[in-house]
Amino acid sequence: MAGKDRERFSTSTRLRLLGEQTAARVYRSQNRRQARRSRLTGRAAFLALVVCSLVVALAYPMRQYVSQRDEIAGQEQLAREAQARTEELRDEKARLQDDAYIMRLARQHLHYVLPGETGFTVADPDAAEDRRGEPGAGHRPWHSNLWGGVDDADREDRD
Repeated sequence: MAGKDRERFSTSTRLRLLGEQTAARVYRSQNRRQARRSRLTGRAAFLALVVCSLVVALAYPMRQYVSQRDEIAGQEQLAREAQARTEELRDEKARLQDDAYIMRLARQHLHYVLPGETGFTVADPDAAEDRRGEPGAGHRPWHSNLWGGVDDADREDRD
């Protein structure tokens, strides 16, 4: 018994026991940390999976919602424009009921004159040149003007 007590209380035995106890504590704490980490990682992975699922599930309906809102806004704009055009046409219809307005339009656009009046048409040679678009075009044959216009249109397309 005295040998066991001595061995039990010897310094080397005590240091060895202390080292084993310390190693066991460190091993247990590492296992606990790893267990906590793995549980936390599992929870985090599940949470990430749930969030990704929600994003995927809601992405298409949200895109549809936004596109439909844009389409509704566009249709409302078209409706406002149509309403404004309708009002303009109603005003024009009301003006066309007035004989004085009709007479003014006939004089202005159709060059009508009232009985007893004399109508004049003034020919301005400079205005004819301006209408053709290029100076000197009135002095060339008609087919040259035609092909020149085609060539000009081709040059504009290339630019």
